[in-house]
Amino acid sequence: MVTYKVRVSTGKDLMSGTFDCISLTIVGTLGESNKQRLDHFGRDFAAGSIDKYTIQCDQDLGELILIRLHKERSKIFPKNSWYCNYVQIYTPACTTYHFPVYQWLDGYETLELREGTGGGHHTQGKTVLDENLPILVTHRQEELRAKQDFYRWRVFVPGLPNYVHIPSYHPPVRHCNPDRPEWNGYIPGFPILINIKATKFLSSNLRFSAVKTASFFLRLGPASLGMKLRGLLDEKRSWKRLKEIRKIFPATKTAISEYVYNHWKEDQFFGYQFLNGINPGLLKRCLCLPEKFPVTDDMVAPSLGEGTCLQAELEKGNIYLADYKILEGIPTVQLNGKQQYHCAPLCLLHCGPEGDMMPIAIQLSQTPGPDSPIFLPTDPEWDWLLAKTWVRYAEFYCHEAIAHLLETHLIAEAFSLATIRQLPMCHPLYKLIIPHTRYTIQINSIGRALLLNEGGLSDRAMSLGLAGFAEVMCRALAETKYEDLYLPNDFIRRGVQDLPRYYYRDDCLAVWGALETYVSEIINYYYRSDAAVEGDTELQAWVREIFTECFLGRESSGFPTCIRTVPELIRYITIVIYTCSAKHAAVNTGQLEYTSWMPNFPSSMRCPPMQEKGLTTEESFMESLPDVKTSCIVLLVLWTLSKEPDDKRPLGHFPDIHFVEETPWKCIQNLKERLAQISCNIKERNKNLPIGYNYLDPALIENSISI
Repeated sequence: MVTYKVRVSTGKDLMSGTFDCISLTIVGTLGESNKQRLDHFGRDFAAGSIDKYTIQCDQDLGELILIRLHKERSKIFPKNSWYCNYVQIYTPACTTYHFPVYQWLDGYETLELREGTGGGHHTQGKTVLDENLPILVTHRQEELRAKQDFYRWRVFVPGLPNYVHIPSYHPPVRHCNPDRPEWNGYIPGFPILINIKATKFLSSNLRFSAVKTASFFLRLGPASLGMKLRGLLDEKRSWKRLKEIRKIFPATKTAISEYVYNHWKEDQFFGYQFLNGINPGLLKRCLCLPEKFPVTDDMVAPSLGEGTCLQAELEKGNIYLADYKILEGIPTVQLNGKQQYHCAPLCLLHCGPEGDMMPIAIQLSQTPGPDSPIFLPTDPEWDWLLAKTWVRYAEFYCHEAIAHLLETHLIAEAFSLATIRQLPMCHPLYKLIIPHTRYTIQINSIGRALLLNEGGLSDRAMSLGLAGFAEVMCRALAETKYEDLYLPNDFIRRGVQDLPRYYYRDDCLAVWGALETYVSEIINYYYRSDAAVEGDTELQAWVREIFTECFLGRESSGFPTCIRTVPELIRYITIVIYTCSAKHAAVNTGQLEYTSWMPNFPSSMRCPPMQEKGLTTEESFMESLPDVKTSCIVLLVLWTLSKEPDDKRPLGHFPDIHFVEETPWKCIQNLKERLAQISCNIKERNKNLPIGYNYLDPALIENSISI
């Protein structure tokens, strides 16, 4: 008789525990145990518990390779779900086997799981090339076949990355109507429901968290109701004065949001936002002015100062360009019965001797001419302020549509789904990537239901409407290049690698370097040669699926359809992890701070771009800004999207135990140490800055896109 000791860990989240009957079968190289009930006196499998059991076998099972968890009907209680973290088994020879689970068991079912090293303690984690037991080859094939049958791709918008289609999951969604905040049995403020019961068909990382969904709407509902009670959501008029907009500032202010309010008119702060605001990846060094932007030396001489000229500053590399051509020609919609307006401006900036980035010329169209004057800092105050506000309006779309939604949320969702469909749980790349996919598909599903549905919040608050917003993203994806996602190259391509006071770049490269080192250590442990990379058919299928479903098979993008070498794989995985974590933090975390003062980041403009100078007044400036209702809707959205998750997991903290070998654990500890040092460096630097940059502080970066 051989005795095995078993430990079973249940998840901590609400409703993770179960009253159903749980049994276990152990499979080893020398045989398998009988199915045995896991039961002792008192409550089993309560949320957050680690339950201990003993299993008796007639013989030694040899090296343990699989377990089967059986979830069956209770004699007393109705069926309920169970979230199991892991199962650990201790043998008489003092060997510990770890079986990662980290998924839901919903119905009465049997779940078959592999040992954490991928099939035994004499191997290093398993790629398909390493398999030597037929039972394990079959297991990984059946796992992938089941996931691919269940989780399928569907088109979101033609020209954008595809997303998950689960036929059995159909959340009933009503249109969001902030005009009628009311209690509909779930959330005050927005009559919208994601049916949590429907999520019983979702498992693993696609299982939605009821707590997370509820907390999302419970943040949004009271804020909406508060604005409704103050009458702000019924107001379709213009703001009367700038000070009146202060009414809708969120109750929780920060040092940065106050700085924005106090300095938003200043040229210095306007230029600063291109470097360290929430869209810091747009600016490019300008060595030669484009013909469509005929700025002359006389125009900018007062801004450049004595002893220099425009050509000299161009040659020195001190001139920078923000070009919003991607927005050109997109039609606008009506909001609250009033036609909205749009433009695709050009903004020229100068980096002076003190390192300040200052705007020196703005053109509000891509076509120069008498009807498209070039606005200058020497123009009348309200002309110049409105020209800068039009640039900030263009920033809204380049940030929200491209840098935020497309380049993080949608691309990361495709990475997540391809990982689930093409990599078995035992695959080392699955273990490496899966912490960075947590809740991404869920938050995107909420976003599609709440923000991106017809008649939803975005449709009610943007000059371009949903169709125009989608068109911006489609254009951006069509221009996306693989090499641009490799951040060190992107800074060089844009000519900003040596730009002073560019804290985003400095912190980005530091975090990127830490992640790249971590990925390199893990990859080199599991892939000892280029042949191991090229011969991994599951890896190659994963890469092809991302190319096809995310980047739509566009060869001009430069995205690989296969990976042949270890360095190529390291670069690819680093891009995936950075996109799913730090890249999102850089463009998401500061949204509320930089946008709660609406004139700094308007989502719509109600008057056409100026065609003459000297006509703008304070009254016409206020008439151009979004009306009261539109301003409030945008603030509600951005306030909700900027709140930290209730169960945040900072970058590098991986409580789910997927890797069980000693070497990967050391790699994780090394990553934590490097990130902690980066965090200390950022905090120390920020002490001496008038406005600190902390959006890439590793302590504030989430492992995944979960908000």
